[in-house]
Amino acid sequence: MKRILRILLPALLLVLVLLGFFRVRAMLLSHVYAPDAHTGSASGNSPDVSSDSADSIYHLEAANDAGSIGGGQTEDGFVIPVYNGEEIVPINNNVPGFADEESGTAEFYEFSELDELGRPGPAMGCIGPSMLATEERGPIGMIRPAGWHTVKYEFIDGLYLYNRCHLIAYSLCGVNADERNLITGTRYLNVEGMLGIENSVYWYVKDTENHVYYRVTPRYIGDDLLATGVQMEAYSVEDHGKALSLNMFCFNVQPGVLIDYKTGDNSLDPKYESARSIAPDSGEEASDSDTSAPDSEDAAPKIQSGESDATYILNTNTMRFHLPDCQSVQDMKEKNRKEYFGTREKLLKDGYSPCGRCQP
Repeated sequence: MKRILRILLPALLLVLVLLGFFRVRAMLLSHVYAPDAHTGSASGNSPDVSSDSADSIYHLEAANDAGSIGGGQTEDGFVIPVYNGEEIVPINNNVPGFADEESGTAEFYEFSELDELGRPGPAMGCIGPSMLATEERGPIGMIRPAGWHTVKYEFIDGLYLYNRCHLIAYSLCGVNADERNLITGTRYLNVEGMLGIENSVYWYVKDTENHVYYRVTPRYIGDDLLATGVQMEAYSVEDHGKALSLNMFCFNVQPGVLIDYKTGDNSLDPKYESARSIAPDSGEEASDSDTSAPDSEDAAPKIQSGESDATYILNTNTMRFHLPDCQSVQDMKEKNRKEYFGTREKLLKDGYSPCGRCQP
């Protein structure tokens, strides 16, 4: 009996030690922040989990509280990429998520009804040549999207932090002052993010008279009034996506400004040394006839003809072209920078858009 006990006791102790080890390990692993879906690597600044959320939805802390931008999960399970300085990032290897039956050429557009917080949902359409706007856009100043604030910063092109951004650009559908199609977006989202994709779709339809399945989805975390960004998808129908097959996320950010996405409140980023706020929350409503307060795409893109060759700097990620001495060129990542010598007309035809800051 003693011999059996001498064998069983050490074995029992070993089992207890192993059980304790694996239990502690499981507890630790349950608190590890999962890698984000875009990069596949762990984020250095994981968003906090909202304590009042029954579904444990990731929630961004207000930017004023040094929370990270992106990396959260929306109520429908969409994982927002972490913002790392790139205004536009691909989703799902740039493959849009349209179903097989969404491949006809019947032209249409449809907007989601506003939710209980007054926020627009996805806007979708089959964009064709007869839908393209032929008239100048009218006023939309009467629309105040969720999270709207009238605020200026002197370092922002056009001064105004927020624009009324069309989900489906006016130039693509001819629909203007529809509150279901307008969100509060930064000037940076409007010009550096959405405009290049909108122009690509416009010129493809205009030049080929073919059709593009198109969807723009504002992505909100929890009950935030401002979208963290918009997901933009495009698919050229007749050639089965050979000309256009896009699935991109554009961040609703503005360099130099900290934004609280829950309310739309904002403040100067103290790290942005050259910036100085000149009229935050002035209460003055921007006039829609004032070009210093642009909304989303104001009208159909225009091409200037008879131009001579010149040197431009391209951002191959945002599809913008700049003058060589533009401040945006200095801020551009080396991997996205490309020098181009040629005409402005050719760049516009290739889907590039002029920088809103240097206006080349």
